[in-house]
Amino acid sequence: MASMDTDELPVVLPSTTTSGLSIALHPLPILNISEHLTRLRLQTRTKVPFVLGALLGTQTGRDVEIVNTFELAVEDDGVTVDQGFLLARKDQYKQVFPSLEFIGWYTVAERPTSQHIALHDQFTAYSSTPLLLILQPSTVFAASADASGQSLPLKAYEPTLEIRDRKSRSVFIEAPFNVETGEAERIAVDWTAKGGSGGTSLESHLQTQRAAVKMLHDRILLLVKYVSDAIAGSAVKDHATLRALAALIASLPASENKEFREEFDTEYEDVQLTAYLATLTKSANLLNDLVDKHVVLISSREDRPGVGGRRRGMMGRPSDFDRFH
Repeated sequence: MASMDTDELPVVLPSTTTSGLSIALHPLPILNISEHLTRLRLQTRTKVPFVLGALLGTQTGRDVEIVNTFELAVEDDGVTVDQGFLLARKDQYKQVFPSLEFIGWYTVAERPTSQHIALHDQFTAYSSTPLLLILQPSTVFAASADASGQSLPLKAYEPTLEIRDRKSRSVFIEAPFNVETGEAERIAVDWTAKGGSGGTSLESHLQTQRAAVKMLHDRILLLVKYVSDAIAGSAVKDHATLRALAALIASLPASENKEFREEFDTEYEDVQLTAYLATLTKSANLLNDLVDKHVVLISSREDRPGVGGRRRGMMGRPSDFDRFH
């Protein structure tokens, strides 16, 4: 089932009908759904593959929190949910996350259709009102022109019943949601956005230094090019700029001077020697602490009754323990 066709009778109530749910969506479900869609696109080589998964979270009254998701399988007909697979995965997640419950399902489509209603009926055994979260990749920023539109291509729907022509039918009401992140989630999302590189503070510092040096190098090249063009006559000579460059060059240390190099090498060696002495001092302190602990341990053994006496072997001779201790 590559996509879902629209039905003549809309299954979403007009915007005048509002939902009373307060939905908090965490970043992990968004990442999981996006990854699920991208992977199926590469596997099936279709633009809009059939994506189906379950939503896990908590619900307290009208407050719903979507925390995690997992993928679902369908039968060979492409429309029947594999109930055995759903139950197995649901129980596995329940063992790891006891507080999370099945609260709905997700898919990828432009809008809910009657086929979504058929899928929705298969989840009512696990939740009385399972939510529907739809990812709309074809309208990523279609609503951006509307000031009230959400920036994410996601829409949440709450199921309800509509009485039409004295008959009831299942329909959806669009429910607003907010993206809620905790401190750990912000760190994880930032780590993912940077490509998952496990950088340290030293690496970050070195990258900052590298960027600063590269910027300085680019600006120096720009100044050198300007001076060369000014000398060649292809650029207008700005005497104020040239005087500022001359003053800057005059203020730089004479790095090629022999006396400067000798003084620089001496200071560099002094800094290295100071670092080595600091390391040696730290090692000596650690060794001193180890010796103190050893002395305390030996003295506590000697103070015990029956431990401090000399051990004798046969015929009154010192035992091997005394000879080696």
